[in-house]
Amino acid sequence: MTAIATVTVVGASLAGLHAARGLRARGYDGRLVVVGEEYHRPYDRPPLSKEFLTGDGDPGEGLGTLALTDPEEEAELDAEWLLGARAEALDTAAGEIRLSGGRALRTDGVVIATGATPRTLPLPHPAGVHTLRTLDDATRLRAALRAGAERVVVIGAGFIGAEVASSCAALGLDVTVVEAAPLPLVPQLGEEMARVCAGLHARGGTTLLCGTGVAALRGGDRVTGVELADGRVLPADVVVVGVGVRPVTGWLEGSGLALDDGVRCDEGCVTALPNVVAVGDVARLARPGTARTVRAEHWTSGMLQGAVAARNLLAGSTVEPFDALPYFWSDQYGARIQYAGRREPGDTVRILEGDPADGGGFLAVYERDGISTAALGVDRPRSFMRLRRELARAPQPAGR
Repeated sequence: MTAIATVTVVGASLAGLHAARGLRARGYDGRLVVVGEEYHRPYDRPPLSKEFLTGDGDPGEGLGTLALTDPEEEAELDAEWLLGARAEALDTAAGEIRLSGGRALRTDGVVIATGATPRTLPLPHPAGVHTLRTLDDATRLRAALRAGAERVVVIGAGFIGAEVASSCAALGLDVTVVEAAPLPLVPQLGEEMARVCAGLHARGGTTLLCGTGVAALRGGDRVTGVELADGRVLPADVVVVGVGVRPVTGWLEGSGLALDDGVRCDEGCVTALPNVVAVGDVARLARPGTARTVRAEHWTSGMLQGAVAARNLLAGSTVEPFDALPYFWSDQYGARIQYAGRREPGDTVRILEGDPADGGGFLAVYERDGISTAALGVDRPRSFMRLRRELARAPQPAGR
């Protein structure tokens, strides 16, 4: 099928796993190596900010319910798993990946699936300040929330921050969410719908403070409060920082690959080197028919890119573009938010079902020049999925 003797997937992530599956599904029978910085096999991340934090079970059993593979599938995948190993450099000329501990891994093809890591505040962080990205992060936060914490401050009202705040409220804790922007989620949803979704915080019993940044994290050995830029101090036993992520590309500096808030790829996940592809949160893809590039931090994109990247890697060039409609969802305060499409500033919003003003569920469509560009649903799963399918089939405005 291919002259590639060894393919190394760097990142034991959802996207990396699906790339490995895609390689085998395409008939690749060569050596397949999966490198993961964590000691865990691939697992599902979305529940970490939700069910995992609020669950009553043994957190030590969490990987069992989150695991994306089982022993039978792992046997069929026939991969070598190098876990607890961090990729430190890619030498494209030598065809080697250098790992922590000094090991060099010879490879013919590379799938970059190293994902992203949480951004932090440029401030001293006393104990009790958390970020949430990995299973180990979630395990530590879960323990902290159950160790007598009463007051939680979440910094950042994006989807992760809102989900963590919702979980903390469900545990009966006093929760305040701090957002530097005047309103959260405007880039994703637009001001009108972002305002509606921001109202979920009040519905869930949390306090949302917008338009102010964080000046300091107070406390000696442990955090005791959050000092805001306007001078207010919020008492806190636990602080969760959710101010976005940055793609993990430091190990690729000097490799010759183009790095621009991610690994630059063509529309088929292929880098400037045809034997190197990138998938998931770390991949910045060209948009077919435009001069734009997009890096999507969505579960669905990470999953679907794997098969496309695998096919193109084995072909030695891009024979299939990735052009799936962006889709994400978020569970907050008992409500499910679903979004699909490519909304842009200037798109108008039309309500198809329900009434956002009454605090209940609704379905909305974004439009430009009479063409539907995106859909947003709150507690309208059936009608939203129908509209999502219609969007995927419909032509999009030029330049999207």
